[in-house]
Amino acid sequence: MRANAVLWWILAAFFVVVDVAYLVWNLVSYGAVEWSGTVALSLATIASVFLAFYLTRAHSAEHGELPEDRLDGEIDEGDPEMGFYSPWSWWPIMLAFSAGLLMLGLAVGFWICFIGAALLLVSVVGWVFEYYRGYFAR
Repeated sequence: MRANAVLWWILAAFFVVVDVAYLVWNLVSYGAVEWSGTVALSLATIASVFLAFYLTRAHSAEHGELPEDRLDGEIDEGDPEMGFYSPWSWWPIMLAFSAGLLMLGLAVGFWICFIGAALLLVSVVGWVFEYYRGYFAR
């Protein structure tokens, strides 16, 4: 985590330098401030500082080093339990299709949203309860 925090601090410093250079370049070239790029680079700087600050505080709050921060750390030490995911399940594909249909309904015609929402509900219920019936029931 220490390496991530250092990288975010470096990125924040880079954004500050680029933002100042962009501002000076526009003032010299056009004689005016180009607000969209200046504000975007400033917001990127602020976001990088927020992330760097959070990672620095989280690293200092931990009592010990993470395995990825040590030179002798092994991969198995930092390997958390991710849960169980079905490699054969079709429900995530159905869920993605129904969410896409819902978003398409927002863009094209609102009546499509009703179909997408119904399919989304069926997909979520099917994915959650896929181990409660049939051959793989537990």
